[in-house]
Amino acid sequence: MQTIAPRSRTARRARTGMPRLLRLLLVIVAATGAFLAGAAPASAHAALTGSDPKQGAVVPKAPDQVKLTFSEKVAMSDGSVRVLDPSGKRADTKKTTDLGSNTYGVKLRPGLPDGTFTVAYQVVSADSHPVAGAFTFSIGAPSDTKVALPDQEAGGGLVGVLYDIARYFSYAGFILVVGGAAFVLGCWPRGAGVRPVQRLVTYGWVTLTGATLALLLLRAPYTGSGKLADAFDMGKLGDVLNTKTGAALVSRLLLLAAAALFIAVLFGAYEKRTDPKEKKDLTFGLAIGGSVVAIGIAATWAMAEHASTGLQAGLAMPVDVLHLLAVAAWLGGLATLLVALYRTPSVEEAAVRRFSRLAFTSVVVLAATGLYQSWRQVGSWSALTGTSYGQLLLVKVGLVVVLVGVASISRRWTGRIAAEAGGLAPEAAAAVVVEQRAAVVVEQRTQKPVTVPSGGADARRSAQLARQRAAMASAREKRVRDADPHRSGLRRSVLTEAGIAVVLLAVTTILTTTEPGRTEEEAAKATSAAAQQRSGPLTLKVPFDTGGQDGRGTVQLDLDPGRTGSNDLHIYVKRPNGSAFDIPEVKVSFTLESKDVGPLPVAPDHIATGHWSASGVQIPMAGDWKIAVTVRTSDIDQVTVKKNAQIG
Repeated sequence: MQTIAPRSRTARRARTGMPRLLRLLLVIVAATGAFLAGAAPASAHAALTGSDPKQGAVVPKAPDQVKLTFSEKVAMSDGSVRVLDPSGKRADTKKTTDLGSNTYGVKLRPGLPDGTFTVAYQVVSADSHPVAGAFTFSIGAPSDTKVALPDQEAGGGLVGVLYDIARYFSYAGFILVVGGAAFVLGCWPRGAGVRPVQRLVTYGWVTLTGATLALLLLRAPYTGSGKLADAFDMGKLGDVLNTKTGAALVSRLLLLAAAALFIAVLFGAYEKRTDPKEKKDLTFGLAIGGSVVAIGIAATWAMAEHASTGLQAGLAMPVDVLHLLAVAAWLGGLATLLVALYRTPSVEEAAVRRFSRLAFTSVVVLAATGLYQSWRQVGSWSALTGTSYGQLLLVKVGLVVVLVGVASISRRWTGRIAAEAGGLAPEAAAAVVVEQRAAVVVEQRTQKPVTVPSGGADARRSAQLARQRAAMASAREKRVRDADPHRSGLRRSVLTEAGIAVVLLAVTTILTTTEPGRTEEEAAKATSAAAQQRSGPLTLKVPFDTGGQDGRGTVQLDLDPGRTGSNDLHIYVKRPNGSAFDIPEVKVSFTLESKDVGPLPVAPDHIATGHWSASGVQIPMAGDWKIAVTVRTSDIDQVTVKKNAQIG
């Protein structure tokens, strides 16, 4: 059988060729790590689409409860929603209720004071990602508040980075275990006895197991406080085990125990079998058992992440499992082939051809499942180009296209190997290679040994001559190996594939922590619909009290037509009894804090008793505007009252 002989097992070659490969791979992994570390914290996969009271609303009296509506179902426990009064004290009963239709409520304590209240929430979306945010509403009138919320987003900070790294290595470990085992069983049975291949698959198992344990420990701080110390809180770990994600991670650990037994048999009893019938039967058994374990491990991702929620979840989960297995068979087999080309004395050309067919089948499966997943998660052309998920998906598709292009080059190098040695048949070409290698060995053995007397200096000289002779022998064998451009080309193209695959895996990991484009657009539409419930001119009534004699009243603002562009503003000031109140001065300003716009001052003209107006008031963009009204009732008594309103 024809062999591809990339390297001998000499210590010299292990010290020269492989470090270059390792350095290249380390650079790629380091760049990937920087890419992951520089990524933004995991985006929420559920969005707050409405609340009661609404954000920025001023209600005349305290409601019985605060309601929050999300774009999809979320996991919420007691304490997930906090309502804080202006002094920063808890104003809720700490008990949350599922009200149905993705709406959740938390009851408020009786006897709450007037002022601005802050609602802070931190929940977990149906696909396992943390969601956090806050908004305010006021009872009676807006006021100052002492509430200071943490700047860190849910899933961010050091814990978020560590969680994403563990997620990346869990994918990498799965690919090496499943893909390496598939390569050995389906393409290169002799590889079961090759030590570097054994180490690759074993290291993949260790990586996946360690990453899964890290994900399990980091889960509590990742979805909760964000403090690394909480990873070792056994009480919070127990809470994690009762969640869908916790159950998936524990199931993965149990399946990895079965995978350890599979690896032991593959590299033990299977490798030692010499009877063809026994080996065939064992191959069949390992293929069935390994497939069941691989499908089970892949399902632990499908049951807890994107595929488990949203549109057609019953179909999406098995498609996701098939997608993961195809990725592992392709990229894991590629990594195993790379190790075989660089770290083993020979690999059969037939094995490379079998893997080429396996990789082609995997790409076809990836294309079909990926197309369905893209439609399901994106849903529209606008989401494909206008959302972070869609843009990342385009990057991933581009990398896959490049990877397939490089793989086609590898296939061509594989085809050329059969024509090596002057167009000889594969068997004859193999004979030429063996003859060349045998000639080197004969030359080494026929050289007369150098005899030197024993002694300290002579012993050192003898050792030096031995090292020189070993180096010369390695150089001769290297020239024989490198004389074949087809094998060198195959090694380079496979190494390039592996480098692209590392980056592709990083992009895929980030993609799993990014809000799907379909969800983002649906949440935006729901939020927009809620904001546009008001129609016609905007009317606001705000009570004021300057603190002086005859300093109380109500100011009413009418903004017509109440949208972006030019508006007419009318201001009416009335006493508590409803009569017109003529005061020395009234001023208005508009601020859009989310866009750092404003304050935009407006100086209205006095029209009649208690009536001021201004024409051409420009509202440059739609949003939740803060409207500040300054009322002066005497030379020294004045107050500024504020209220939020959706304009545009």
